[in-house]
Amino acid sequence: MQLKTHTKENDCTIRFSVSLQENLLNELDTRIIKNGYSSRSELVRDMIREKLVEDSWDAQNNSSCENDYIAVLVIVYDHHQRELNQRMIDIQHNSSVSILCNTHVHIDSCNCLETIILRGSPIQVQKLSLEIGGLRGVKFSKLTKASSFEKDE
Repeated sequence: MQLKTHTKENDCTIRFSVSLQENLLNELDTRIIKNGYSSRSELVRDMIREKLVEDSWDAQNNSSCENDYIAVLVIVYDHHQRELNQRMIDIQHNSSVSILCNTHVHIDSCNCLETIILRGSPIQVQKLSLEIGGLRGVKFSKLTKASSFEKDE
C-alpha cells in the first residue's frame, strides 16, 4: 500500500509504514546507533539492498546465465608460508574471473592483507574465493558480494 510519494529532481521516494513488535523495533534502533545510520530508513534500505544482492547471486548460481557480478575478496595470510604467493597468483591467472584490482598491505612482520576486486559469474567468483581461502597459510578469507546496480537516470 503506497502512502505518500516524495519527488525530488530525478528521485521518487515512496513512503510506507511497517508494523513491528517492540523488541524488533528496539533491535533496529540499536543497530542504527551502533552502525552510525542517520535514520531507520537508511538502515532498512541497506538491509533490503543486501538481501537483493544475495538473492541475485543465488538466482545466478541456479541458472545457466553468465552475467558478470562484482565481489571483493579479503584475505589475511602468513607471507612466510612457502610458495603461497605463487599459488595465489596461479589461481588468479588460471581463473576465468577478471581481477580488476589487487591491493597488498603489510600488517606486521608475518602477516599480509590483500583485497582482490573480482568480476565474473557468481559460480566462478565463489570458486576462486574458495580456492584461495583454502590455501595453507591463509588465516582469514571473506568474500563480499556486490551486484550490478542500475544507474540513476
